[in-house]
Amino acid sequence: MKNTILPFIGVLFLSMVVSCTTQVKEQKANQATNEKPRIVNIVNFIRLLEPREEEITEDVLYQTVVTQLNLMNKYNLGGTFLLQYDALLDLRYQELLKSLPDSSFEIGAWWEIPQPLCENAGLKWRGRYPWDWHANVGFSVGYTPEEREKLVDTYMSDFKRIFGYYPKSVGSWYIDAHTLNYMYQKYRIVASCNCRDQIGTDGYTLWGGYWNQAYYPSKKNAYMPAQNEAGQIPVPVFRMLGSDPMPQYDPEIKLKRQGNVTIEPVYHYSGRDSAWIYWYLNEFAEGECMEFNYVQIGQENSFTWDKMGPGLEIQFPLIARLRDEKKVRVETLAESGQWFGKKFKTTPATSVTVNHDLPGSDRKTVWFDSRFFRANLFWEHGTFRITDIHLFDEDFQSDYLKGVTETSQFFLYTLPFIDGYTATRDTIAGLQLKAEMNGIEVPVIGKDPFVDDSEPGKLQITWPVESLDGKFVFTIDEQKLGIKLESSKPVKWFFELGSANNASSHFTTIKPPKIDCRFKGIDYSVTVDKGTFIQSGNGILFRIIPDGESIVMDFSRNSNQN
Repeated sequence: MKNTILPFIGVLFLSMVVSCTTQVKEQKANQATNEKPRIVNIVNFIRLLEPREEEITEDVLYQTVVTQLNLMNKYNLGGTFLLQYDALLDLRYQELLKSLPDSSFEIGAWWEIPQPLCENAGLKWRGRYPWDWHANVGFSVGYTPEEREKLVDTYMSDFKRIFGYYPKSVGSWYIDAHTLNYMYQKYRIVASCNCRDQIGTDGYTLWGGYWNQAYYPSKKNAYMPAQNEAGQIPVPVFRMLGSDPMPQYDPEIKLKRQGNVTIEPVYHYSGRDSAWIYWYLNEFAEGECMEFNYVQIGQENSFTWDKMGPGLEIQFPLIARLRDEKKVRVETLAESGQWFGKKFKTTPATSVTVNHDLPGSDRKTVWFDSRFFRANLFWEHGTFRITDIHLFDEDFQSDYLKGVTETSQFFLYTLPFIDGYTATRDTIAGLQLKAEMNGIEVPVIGKDPFVDDSEPGKLQITWPVESLDGKFVFTIDEQKLGIKLESSKPVKWFFELGSANNASSHFTTIKPPKIDCRFKGIDYSVTVDKGTFIQSGNGILFRIIPDGESIVMDFSRNSNQN
């Protein structure tokens, strides 16, 4: 029954959106592909074998890639295929990929370490299988910097021998800064991609980073955006897998681990669900993004065509239609990297906006990212909270710059200020906006926010609040977040962080002008240009009280970082 109903719901929902917003969409069409492009990369990466499931043979994996390619050709969609080293050496993949026109397809490297690469580089294989997904053998973080360079040289030499050139793009769930910088300096790669934010999935934790789009990584930490041109690796790292901006993060779905609510076509509740796909791509094409919006479509062949096919058969024709309507740009990962490199000297400020939730829900959100911090603004049932704020510091050295993981996991973090994911399922997480009404402190209730990204480098959000006879105006730039109440009457309002709503171990001192924090040996602070931090007690960790009618928080870490 679900498989019958959901496609109908998806088409019905899309028709409703189209009928209500046709004029706006026409006005935005040229903007989407030129001024503020919505960029789609179709990236499929290829493994030779899958040791976890006996029925997934090398032939099944190969036929999956053939079918992916056939579907792309059907809709005239180009894209990027990234080869793991064992697949690179396979004659069938070589012949298949050499036949593709380089005008629309790109062949690059998928940076997981299988047994042949390790041994051909003169290193001892420590894996359980010829390809082992454990971090200490399957990823560069499991090897010393010297060993990493040998692995890169071996791969690049064989790739050039087979294809006649070096790859321009290299992707992985994670590539350490030493390896990434070595690939840039010696082989001049122009783009990379890594995993979306997650906690613990397959043993890989990436938490607090640049939420989506792309960033220039620090030379000391490939997961951390750099603040200065001198401190960055000049290779943009694009975030993969197309996360749902709300439930992929939000604790409502948290059981024992985080879920996978992404555009990956194997997940029946998101990337395989027609209603979700139509909703996600509509918000992607229409939502305010400041500089550009980005999504990676595609799947590794390990999942096989039977699992990914139904999702891709919905996604690819829709992407092709959006391309034909000039609402998105479909290009290779290298093309996106080259465009990014020419346009931005340092990581730009961007946003991911959801103005309309799926039918039956009224949530809305804005993710803001810059080279200094990320923040998530979240509306639900008319209330508002800041769910997440993480700070970026190019001098925060990764454990894996020179160190080697000896476990099956790796852990990547930035500097937390507000981390809403630590909340329990029945608790509202983050900084909640409240006001005193008739002597009682209650959450502020408002209408739908209006998001404006017309001013370069700034995002302005207006939130009408009738109960306060006014509106809140949020102004965000790459260093600061400001909130101002414009009201016809005096109102006592504030932000509040409950002690149950945040892992507070990183807070060291809370004083009126700033909050000092310490995380993994790094000291950092958040200051207010306007407003006051106060400790409240009674289950409240702290409050932020406005100065007049304004609060302005500074997340730049150091004023000389420009």
